Amino acid sequence: MAMLTFFSGIASNPMVLLLAFLGGTIPAVLWLLFWLSEDRDDPEPTTLLVLTFISGMLAVILVLPIQKYISTLHYQNTILIFLYAGSEEILKYFAFTAIISKNPNLNKPVDYPIYLIAAALGFAALENTFYLIHPITVNNATLSFLTGNLRFLGSTLLHSATSGILGISLGLAFFQDSFSRTLSGFIGLITAIALHGTFNFFIMGNNGENFLQVFGFLWVVTIIIMLLFEKLRRMGNYVQRFQG
Repeated sequence: MAMLTFFSGIASNPMVLLLAFLGGTIPAVLWLLFWLSEDRDDPEPTTLLVLTFISGMLAVILVLPIQKYISTLHYQNTILIFLYAGSEEILKYFAFTAIISKNPNLNKPVDYPIYLIAAALGFAALENTFYLIHPITVNNATLSFLTGNLRFLGSTLLHSATSGILGISLGLAFFQDSFSRTLSGFIGLITAIALHGTFNFFIMGNNGENFLQVFGFLWVVTIIIMLLFEKLRRMGNYVQRFQG
């Protein structure tokens, strides 16, 4: 969603920004460590993962003017919600390609969701930072705690799940021809946008009243992604045997 939040007080109190940054980044890093455990047999270079994470953070800066423009469009609210979601999913993918495109380390099916999730969690880290600035600025510890935890459970998981879907789609097409990989990636992107937009629609449409139901569904999606990680790992083992 549009991240036009309250920033007053930052210049006079840089501690606000530091606390918000730590509160937004630490949960995202914890989720990243969780997902990296899915590739523990052949871990990716730490430097490359960090660069992808940072690239995802920078994508937030790029999406802000896009979402500001979207907010001026005279469309139904539902359409705007999905346009917001689409802008974020596309920018996260660009953050991934900016670092990983044609990189020799992208050599296994499971690498696609790993690096896409790294970019997504970088995006979530800075997005969460922006959301935490206001409650920290007004010295509302309870609001800060609730905001941080809800975004840790909801939005951060959402970003990793949607990018994971796209990564799984690309990984499953690892052995296919260029057209099939492009088509699979397109389907994965559309699915990610649909999930992201649907999550936001139900959260906003009911003022968060059905958060637990939507969050439960999101966890079901995450579990499916974890199962598909295992399939991609087996495909990767085939690649290693073939190369060996």
